[in-house]
Amino acid sequence: MSFQQGLSGLNATSKSLEVIGNNIANAGTYGAKAARAEFADLYARSLGGANAAGIGVQVASIAQQFSQGGIVSTNNLMDVAINGDGFFQMQDTGGQMLYSRNGQFKLDSEGFIVNGAGHRLLGYPVDNVGNLVTQVRSQLQLPTVGIAPKATEEVKFEMNLDSRKTAVAGAIDYDDPATYHNATSVRIYDAKGQPVDVTLYFQKTATDTWNIYSTAPDIDGDGDPEQLDVSQITFDSSGLNPSLTELTLNIPGGGAAYDPISGVKVDLSQLTQFGGNFGVTDVSQDGYAPGQLTQLTIEEDGIITARYSNSMTQTAGQIELANFRNPQGLKSMGGNVWASSYASGDPVAGVPGSATLGLLKSGALEESNVDMTAELVNMITVQRLYQANAQTIKTQDSVLQTLVSLR
Repeated sequence: MSFQQGLSGLNATSKSLEVIGNNIANAGTYGAKAARAEFADLYARSLGGANAAGIGVQVASIAQQFSQGGIVSTNNLMDVAINGDGFFQMQDTGGQMLYSRNGQFKLDSEGFIVNGAGHRLLGYPVDNVGNLVTQVRSQLQLPTVGIAPKATEEVKFEMNLDSRKTAVAGAIDYDDPATYHNATSVRIYDAKGQPVDVTLYFQKTATDTWNIYSTAPDIDGDGDPEQLDVSQITFDSSGLNPSLTELTLNIPGGGAAYDPISGVKVDLSQLTQFGGNFGVTDVSQDGYAPGQLTQLTIEEDGIITARYSNSMTQTAGQIELANFRNPQGLKSMGGNVWASSYASGDPVAGVPGSATLGLLKSGALEESNVDMTAELVNMITVQRLYQANAQTIKTQDSVLQTLVSLR
């Protein structure tokens, strides 16, 4: 029996050395998980069933350890690390579902997010207006074209008019600042994304009363801005509650410079008239010029945001993660990916940060969880075990030689 026991020990320790060697080889592989050889003793069956002699050891399983690896920053925004539980879901060219912790992603020629082997990342797509379609999980394909322009529909001003100003009588002369008190401009856009600078002139005509002149750039070539609207606004004695809260501007076309824009709403509800200097504290408008894709960012909840050269952003998709009741039951497929099995159970999918799923870190990768110090110490231990098992075989051989030599 001693030969059998020693031989089983040699086989088991040899397998353990293979596992340790594989761990060390993948210590620099992003998303790789360490494995360990798990052993079980062997006993011969006997009729009585009691005090059976042990006949050695066997490798019960090689179990991967899915503990969290360290997260390191990179200079690539398409690199993604999972901080917590969960796996990226991918599909190969044959449609097989694969799972990975390695977030080294890139875009292929068709705009799909893929790993180094060409497996496509899965998540939620967006519809034509940028809304997430969470009912359907599909291969994530990001936009490769620019964003179309949008004509301005609404402008909002937040400002203060100085109540200490002296009223001015008479019509405004745009070339003479003495005929008005203040002016401010905002750039809006036509349907083609061509810019138009609209200017508002403010002229105090009486206590708590102002005229507002709205103009567009010179069209007829006379050097004066094109007057769009003249309105009057009043405030109460505390400088609040403007009587005019909205203007509607219709802007004629400027030839080749810009097209006509009709029905632009100018929100004046946030105007005040206090005894302080004139100042515009906020101005916004909802139009924009065309833009080209400049950057993609991935948020911790998996939302992918496309940023364009016109400073606009748009949701381009969301990464979905999956987890398993028994991750150690996953079947290793090589290439840093796993496939589900009966032992792992079915995947439970969700967005990052929900239930037991971890959060994402863009511009970072998860290192292997291999502890090099521990692996080297284990290697020494297993080497000693291998030598000890070899020694039992050598000792048994010596005993047999003694028996053979008996006369």
